[in-house]
Amino acid sequence: MTEKTYETGCGTIHYWVNMIDADKVTLVFLPGLTSDHRLFDKQIEYFQGKYNVFVWDAPAHAASWPFEFKFTLPDKVNWLNEMLERENMTGPVIVGQSMGGFVGQVFAELYPEKLKGFVAIDSIPIQRKYMSDRGLRMLKNMESMYARFPWKLLSKVAVKGSATSEYGRKLAREMMTVYEGDRRRYFRIAGHGFIILAEAIEKDLPYAITCPVLLICGRKDRIRFCVKSNKAWHRDTGIPLEWIKDAGHNANTDQPEIVNGLIESFLNENGLG
Repeated sequence: MTEKTYETGCGTIHYWVNMIDADKVTLVFLPGLTSDHRLFDKQIEYFQGKYNVFVWDAPAHAASWPFEFKFTLPDKVNWLNEMLERENMTGPVIVGQSMGGFVGQVFAELYPEKLKGFVAIDSIPIQRKYMSDRGLRMLKNMESMYARFPWKLLSKVAVKGSATSEYGRKLAREMMTVYEGDRRRYFRIAGHGFIILAEAIEKDLPYAITCPVLLICGRKDRIRFCVKSNKAWHRDTGIPLEWIKDAGHNANTDQPEIVNGLIESFLNENGLG
């Protein structure tokens, strides 16, 4: 993987690419809120050499710092599109975990003709009908809620709530240590992420996904709203939903072999392999 940078008006985004064939699809791995590119290490290891691959540290996350919190979800999508164009990575298949899945849905809204496939891992649909008014108010106040927790307790809860496996929890802990020296930054990243999610939901756009889609969710995901929303997403749309046994919110780190196999089967079944 080659590390590269992309300059925006808010800061510099760091991303990693491996290009093997311009005619192949590109797997675009988008980590969740407060996680970084290492979230997809097991996927990169498996798919690198088979497909073109892209992964980033999202704006303000890990290496993509300093960064001003003046951007929206559409801004992130537009920057992502420009990076893919610059790398000549056509035919993207977005694999988004949690917040990465929200970015994928906005990408589908803004660039439907470009997106060739979408895999959502422990994410939720961002159509307005799935979120209550109370839920939107909570999203807009998450920064203050995070800041109330003592750091050691917050770290313990976040790690335990992210994964079930030894590897998944170790990785979650390592990704969180990035912010130990600047806890305020962690709170701002989380708070801003939920605010721009709320703003995207409030726009009440169709967020229709016209390309092939696969939903993946850990059976032990402790974010109950995520579990509930995936059930509703599948029920309302008929999009295939795969439940991952013994996996939490970061299902791809708890059961990487199973998730990798599902992604590969999804690609092959939809003529993207």
